[in-house]
Amino acid sequence: MGLSTHQTTQVSPGTGNGPGESCVAILLSTFNGERYLHEQLASFTAQTHANWRLYWRDDGSSDRTPALMADYAGGQGAGRFVACPEGGRMRATGSFLALLRVALQGPTAFFAFSDQDDVWLPEKLAHGVAALGHLPPERPALYFCGRALVDSTLAPVGQVLAPRRPPGFPSALTQNLAPGCCMMLNRAAAELIDASTVPEGAFHDWWAYVVVSANGGSVIAGDTPDILYRQHSNNLVGEPRGFWHRTAGAARRGRGPFMTLFWRQVAALQAGPVPLPDTTRAFLSAIEQANHSGLFARLKALRLPGFVRQTWAETLLFRLWFLLG
Repeated sequence: MGLSTHQTTQVSPGTGNGPGESCVAILLSTFNGERYLHEQLASFTAQTHANWRLYWRDDGSSDRTPALMADYAGGQGAGRFVACPEGGRMRATGSFLALLRVALQGPTAFFAFSDQDDVWLPEKLAHGVAALGHLPPERPALYFCGRALVDSTLAPVGQVLAPRRPPGFPSALTQNLAPGCCMMLNRAAAELIDASTVPEGAFHDWWAYVVVSANGGSVIAGDTPDILYRQHSNNLVGEPRGFWHRTAGAARRGRGPFMTLFWRQVAALQAGPVPLPDTTRAFLSAIEQANHSGLFARLKALRLPGFVRQTWAETLLFRLWFLLG
């Protein structure tokens, strides 16, 4: 990604609140985040899993965000702060994936993306480490926690329900269930994502979910709301409240942008440097062939197992878009 690491301070991977506690890399990309940033930084320090290191880069802020981060590096974040200042403007996806690449240079076991405007509850890292830690380390795995919706003042406005259908592939191509702010990766998953080529216009979290699930990795949905997911006017994406709102939102964004990204992700998987499992390769080949073979072939492809979104309304909209080619 063209980044070098300026390491403000160093922390040993064996330190923490327990012997041999695994180190977690928190990946924070900021952009004009001064309004809410201090609350998120304080929530890192309050984590019960104490062995973490913060990898941070700013994506061109014009406010006091860099100054706030410098204060944190010399205060609450002292001993665990890694600044990655180079690279120019990358926007969210490029910035987060650049941070992931830098963090992989260290001995980190787990990797957690972070937004700049949320608040993590104290057990967020501990729950992610517990969920991933019992799996074989060579198996790519992704965990995402539940989230409670709050307004700009952290007043509750709702809670996101657990997925109705289990996460995995191929449904990952049709819908992202794993927001980056809730996500934790093991090292095998992080290396897999770093080795991939992200498609143009993709979101880092959705691409991570697609890559891990398409390569036969484990995707674990946590049922505990470990993050206060702040909803405000400047959210990059935000959270639709309920499946009808998700369906309506998708319809407003339109078929063109969605299907363009869908086929770009299919192509990127097929062109990737890591051999895909036979089942994944067969699925991708089947839907690509159907897309070039007319309406009947596309109808047949839609009967492939797991080729659905979370609800019937969302699935119906996706199927209509897929049939239109």
